[in-house]
Amino acid sequence: MTDAPRLPRHIGIIMDGNGRWARQRGLPRTEGHRAGIQTIRPVMEAADAAGVHHLTLYAFSTENWSRPREEVAALMQLFEETLQREVDELHATGVRIRVIGRQDQLPNHLQTVVAAAEELTRDNTQGFLNVALNYGGRAEIIDAVRQLARAGVDLRTVDEATLEGALYTAGSPDPDLIVRTAGELRTSNFLIWQAAYAELHVTETLWPDFGGRDLEAALADYAARVRRFGGVPNPR
Repeated sequence: MTDAPRLPRHIGIIMDGNGRWARQRGLPRTEGHRAGIQTIRPVMEAADAAGVHHLTLYAFSTENWSRPREEVAALMQLFEETLQREVDELHATGVRIRVIGRQDQLPNHLQTVVAAAEELTRDNTQGFLNVALNYGGRAEIIDAVRQLARAGVDLRTVDEATLEGALYTAGSPDPDLIVRTAGELRTSNFLIWQAAYAELHVTETLWPDFGGRDLEAALADYAARVRRFGGVPNPR
């Protein structure tokens, strides 16, 4: 495992491959999503054990509404069940849950469950879990600008710090590492502001098969990088 000074503070994960995992086994796509949900807890525990305490998981994008209606409905039910099942234990371990995205477009009952989870865990500081649900990076920037305009901010004076303070992730450090499973070589509208200088790690492993060894490989890859922020190399 990489040593602490070489660890990312914040990892974003594009959890891809649930459908392919199910298809390879002759199962419905919903079973792939269910298997993917079950992967989250062990990956969180492996990250915490390694010393990484900020995670952002890409669960459902603004584009995913175009999937078949039955699949979307099953996903929403799965998200609701999972939050209800996991929130008490996450709270007991000091994890703060934040759902980032356009929550007002989620089913009403899921909105209620999300609000309760966020309120229960809002003061926790041992770990930070952002769940990107109905999330899109472009939508996030648009929503941030609209929020500033509603607040009466003179948009001619907006700088990076002001805009960052209006993003869904305000208060979280920018991700140092973005992990994408299932081998796709694109970022898919995920944290496009925050991940401007993040390192990318792509693995062929499908998300339901992703585990501690895969996370360890991603951390080792990150530790071997020489980071550059548009100029002088930075060893972090």
